[in-house]
Amino acid sequence: MGRTMSAGHDLPSASHDGASAFDVLSDVLRAVRLTGALLFLVDAATPWHSWAPRSDAFRRLVLPGCAHMVSYHVLTEGRCWAGLSDGEPCAVEAGDVLIVAHGEAYYLAAPVDAPPSYGPREALDFFRDMAAGVMPSAVAEGGSGAKTRFICGFLGCDREPFNPVLSALPPLTVVRGSRAGDRMAPLVEFAVRALREPRGAGQDGVLLRLAELMFVEVLRRHLDALPAARTGWLAGLRDPLVARALQRLHGAPAQAWTLESLADATGASRTVLAERFAHVVGLPAMTYLTRWRMQLASRLLADGDAKVLAVATAVGYESEAAFSRAFKKAAGVAPALWRRRGA
Repeated sequence: MGRTMSAGHDLPSASHDGASAFDVLSDVLRAVRLTGALLFLVDAATPWHSWAPRSDAFRRLVLPGCAHMVSYHVLTEGRCWAGLSDGEPCAVEAGDVLIVAHGEAYYLAAPVDAPPSYGPREALDFFRDMAAGVMPSAVAEGGSGAKTRFICGFLGCDREPFNPVLSALPPLTVVRGSRAGDRMAPLVEFAVRALREPRGAGQDGVLLRLAELMFVEVLRRHLDALPAARTGWLAGLRDPLVARALQRLHGAPAQAWTLESLADATGASRTVLAERFAHVVGLPAMTYLTRWRMQLASRLLADGDAKVLAVATAVGYESEAAFSRAFKKAAGVAPALWRRRGA
């Protein structure tokens, strides 16, 4: 399969010679349309309680075209408590990053029992005004006690039909502390300076790209810190055999892969690959490939005007009927309806 179609995510060649070096994480983040939505700085002083409603309540105020919104918070100074609104609090401190992946309501506070200083309507008004540029990018909150500073980042992305990153993250993730030489440090420093400056020409674009770049670095830090026994898609990027398989599949998603040919390409037996891939990723390799093809197809359908048969061919299907069945099973709707919804 050559590079015959493009919808913001070119399908790699089936004869991709650099599959062993293929950057799977970057490939996925492109295909799920990771997009910076909002970045701002909060200077808080005890007592304070900052919270956000479920992302469905305000994501269209922040990024009207996004299907899902992820939030993350980088503590740059001080310490506080954080958690989902219906969950137990956990302590976070400078250098930690809080990721809310699935859109639940959450909070950050100090002390842990500090009452909220605003209600649902004020929360929506805040996000609307911040996204519209009505408010400064750095805001103050709370009283006159101990100081805590944190960067709030929000990103839009696809959730359906298949987003491996979201599937690998729990509702709330705390990525602990920075390390010597951590790539996040200069990004955080630059972000704090940029957020304190008055809005100028091009600043919004810089902040949105920073929101994306910082999140990718957070994922990389999280990946590096995963325990050896951890399973899931992100853990698969670190497992030597599973990583080779993912590189091959993502490097040539339209290739007529079988478990046997994938095993040959990764230098493993069919049995070993099948067991290892399913154990680490949580899906059989061929099921994973089918779901990934549907994600690529969803982009081609939503972003272009190619016929359904052309999209089917581009993701490795010779039959439009077989592709349509697979797509409807994964996405819940037929390809043509998906396209109309995207339009």
